[in-house]
Amino acid sequence: MSHYKSNLRDVEFNLFELFGRQDILGTGPFEEVDTDTAKSILSEIDRLSRDDLAASFDDADRNPPVYDPAEKTVTMNPAFAASYKAWMDAEWWRLQVPEELGGQVAPASLIWGGAEFVLGANPAIWMYAAGPAFARIVFENGIERDRTIAGHMIEKQWGATMVLTEPDAGSDVGAGRTKAFPNEDGSWNIEGVKRFITSAEHDMSENIMHLVLARPVGVEGVGGPGTKGLSLFLVPKIHFDHETGELTGERNGAYVTNVEKKMGIKVSTTCEVTFGDTNLGGPARGWLLGEVHDGINQMFRVIENARMFVGAKAIATLSTGYLNALEFAKERVQGADLTQAADKTAPRVTITHHPDVRRSLLTQKAFAEGLRSLMLYTATWQDDVMIKTAAGEDASLSEAINDLLLPLVKGYGSERSWVLLGTESLQTFGGSGFLQDYPVEQYVRDAKIDTLYEGTTAIQGQDLFFRKIVKDKGQAIGFVSGEIEKFIAAESGNGRLKVERDLLAKGLEDTQAILGAVFGDLMASNPADEAGDIQNIYKVGLNTTRLVYVLGDLVVSWLLLRGAEVALEKLGGELPASEKAFYEGKVAAASFFARNVLPGLTAQRVMAESVDASIMELDEAAF
Repeated sequence: MSHYKSNLRDVEFNLFELFGRQDILGTGPFEEVDTDTAKSILSEIDRLSRDDLAASFDDADRNPPVYDPAEKTVTMNPAFAASYKAWMDAEWWRLQVPEELGGQVAPASLIWGGAEFVLGANPAIWMYAAGPAFARIVFENGIERDRTIAGHMIEKQWGATMVLTEPDAGSDVGAGRTKAFPNEDGSWNIEGVKRFITSAEHDMSENIMHLVLARPVGVEGVGGPGTKGLSLFLVPKIHFDHETGELTGERNGAYVTNVEKKMGIKVSTTCEVTFGDTNLGGPARGWLLGEVHDGINQMFRVIENARMFVGAKAIATLSTGYLNALEFAKERVQGADLTQAADKTAPRVTITHHPDVRRSLLTQKAFAEGLRSLMLYTATWQDDVMIKTAAGEDASLSEAINDLLLPLVKGYGSERSWVLLGTESLQTFGGSGFLQDYPVEQYVRDAKIDTLYEGTTAIQGQDLFFRKIVKDKGQAIGFVSGEIEKFIAAESGNGRLKVERDLLAKGLEDTQAILGAVFGDLMASNPADEAGDIQNIYKVGLNTTRLVYVLGDLVVSWLLLRGAEVALEKLGGELPASEKAFYEGKVAAASFFARNVLPGLTAQRVMAESVDASIMELDEAAF
């Protein structure tokens, strides 16, 4: 039996009952995908994920890829390669591909709804299959030559990588030292070493296209310091004919010189890639994407997609972790009911009868379903960008709201998922959860990386505050706050949600106060102000990660309560027993979250308003 337990019912609830995606399907840019087609796609990806994709999950962990340091090649686990082939052969990845490249335009919400199944079943498959998504970036940012290359990437199912990080330049991308030197034929030679490059070497596709950030040398007006001096280059593993896409057989000078040994997600090759080392072979030759030196902006298209993927991966893992824990708890007999604890002859019961187990299970359910709503709510704004762009309308507000929510999907989603998988899902199993007999121990190991991929949570916090709130002048956060205020004022839900609405109102008040405190410290750090003290910027930095958690708790609670409102309306009619239980579970999860999570925002407010920078004055020796 597959380790993976999906929740197709809740994905469909979010898409078609909570967020009304049926209203945009079959219209505008999504004219060819109606609601029935969308549901059929979700159902088929769900089936494929549970059967074929999940089949190699544990074996690929126990028998990871083998790196040959002499040949600089990787041999993949055969079972995983078969699962990967099943996904590529099914061609659902074409939903991410432009029509000009043989793709099918589909809403982002449908794409990410289906992605959850793949990412929960075997996340590395989605990672190795990044070629089509990266080809889209090449196509949309490139000249005719690059668009032709994008076509080859799709037709021939090449792998692809995003190549940013260097040994001495992790989150500080602008400190990168990899250089690009122009050649007379218009190509560039890349020289440098990159680290932590996902899927940079494997034997499941005939070629791999590296999208490499490098600093041009010898070209007037470009290649200066910082991120603005970086350009994006297309660097293949093996050279090919640009017109036909046929491989020439000539190996490019881009070699994987190490594959990391990791705590989790071991089947995913995390590589050191060396470009242009004469001791390894010839130069690493590539082409400037679009023939414009706009690397960081071009790469941000990749990064934003990757942050959505990381959050979706984390959320998918928490969901299957919870559902595995729930199944175990329903079967595990241990102890008597607490009301009969003193009676040694009382019948033994399943652990779902014990109060703390129920608390744990409802905690897992509330977060798993709330985070799913957060991910898909974010995707609805991506839908809106696609709709407005196709109609020639202004999509700036929709883009800003999506930008605001991405650090929550990635940062908040990954942190909550990782912690809950270890402290609640695994704990439900007791000592058995520590064994490889159950998948949860692998879930925990695999999930930790999600808090680190594509920028740590601290980086997400700084991005959220400085770029998505301050730089945006509060436009997006103001809109979301306004939507929450409208929900609080509506007072619908048959009176069942009155207490929860009051808690949400207090949570919003606390969140706004925290934002006010951080803004105050930012203003007080302005050296241009006579009363300003630059040291106050430290106080801002001590609160930005807090903002990720606080805003995440607030938005997730709001979305859960919106879902509960829908559920209460459904419960007013005649329902089959299974549907009645589903909707009752939605109401219970939303109420539990509001009553048990939102009160914590008041404590966070006290800490945020009283934060001081004394920690920054502490001598390092004291640590």
